[in-house]
Amino acid sequence: MLQSEFHVRLKQLCDAYEHLVSESNEPVPYTNGIIQRWKHPVLTADHTPLFWRYDLDQRTNPLLLERLGVNSAFNPGAIELEGKFCLVVRVEGNDRKSFFAVAESETGVDGFRFREYPVVMPETADPDVNVYDMRLVRHEDGNIYGLFCTERKDPAAAPEDLSSAVAQCGVARSRDLEKWERLADLKTRSPQQRNVVLHPEFVKGKYAFYTRPQDGFIRTGSGGGIGWGLSSSIENAEIKEEIIVNDRRYHTITEVKNGLGPAPIRTPEGWLQLAHGVRGTASGLRYVLYAFMTALDEPWRTIHEPGGHLLAPAGDEYVGDVMDVVFSCGWIERGGEIFIYYGSSDTRCHVATTTVERLVDYCLNTPPDPLRTAACVEQRIAMIEKNLELLKRNRKRT
Repeated sequence: MLQSEFHVRLKQLCDAYEHLVSESNEPVPYTNGIIQRWKHPVLTADHTPLFWRYDLDQRTNPLLLERLGVNSAFNPGAIELEGKFCLVVRVEGNDRKSFFAVAESETGVDGFRFREYPVVMPETADPDVNVYDMRLVRHEDGNIYGLFCTERKDPAAAPEDLSSAVAQCGVARSRDLEKWERLADLKTRSPQQRNVVLHPEFVKGKYAFYTRPQDGFIRTGSGGGIGWGLSSSIENAEIKEEIIVNDRRYHTITEVKNGLGPAPIRTPEGWLQLAHGVRGTASGLRYVLYAFMTALDEPWRTIHEPGGHLLAPAGDEYVGDVMDVVFSCGWIERGGEIFIYYGSSDTRCHVATTTVERLVDYCLNTPPDPLRTAACVEQRIAMIEKNLELLKRNRKRT
């Protein structure tokens, strides 16, 4: 490629990138009153810097080919830091390995730009093969903690089985999301752990964890559900007693598995919790988000649980590497407004917004799932009758 052609292509790439990352977002016209979706994903694979993907040296890459491709950017942890909305994003290369990278925005709904370098996450004595889905929390002890899934090949798998893995909870802490101190992986009695979240406050003087025990890498087995346990140490965290605080139920959005999303938000009425639920369908597993509330003095005790999902895949969110999935690891509360960051179909990252007031109202006043069709119909008819009577009264007044 001639020098002029190289620079023409480089300029085209740079212009397209700058147009993408500078694009303004806008709310979608329809809202159910609970959450507001936004039109564009806030992050995609194309938002990763060009110098992460291309060798920009004409001598070694005269055709300006992509050398280290990025497949997807999704499932970020989220935190506000120095006035900015900060996401620790799961970035997956074309080689299928995930790594963490920090993207920042002034608005929380657009303008996210990655820092120059991905996160360098220290390894333990038993190196990770893959890491992903970080939950961030600013803890009462003054540190920012990142809890994430650390994956290694299952040593008990047959030689020809190259897909079986062991998932555990990795733990790291930081002050700036740039330098990370790796701590020991969380120990529990469960064979595998995913979707582990650190509670932001001490409970009974100990570090408190929401867990998701399971028998296998994918299969929850007879266990599952969102668990709870305490550890006296964070440097060598160990939960010796694990209880289930939000269980799976037959023929609901959590019948296959469920797990907590981000760390909860404290409100006067209780802890706001965001989780994902999974059910089986003819086309595979369907992941949705749901909300519930736990008691302030007993964060493991559910006090309100609206029936059904809060957010499910819609439009382009259905399509991606793993279809029909929405999954959240992070949200940020600022001045009563809540920014929910969620991945869709293991491919891209979106934002939805709401307020503490709306989400508390939703949790307190939305009826629970009565778990039977007949009872669900009765529940709906009761609301219909109430509304018809109100409409009748309003017509008489006018």
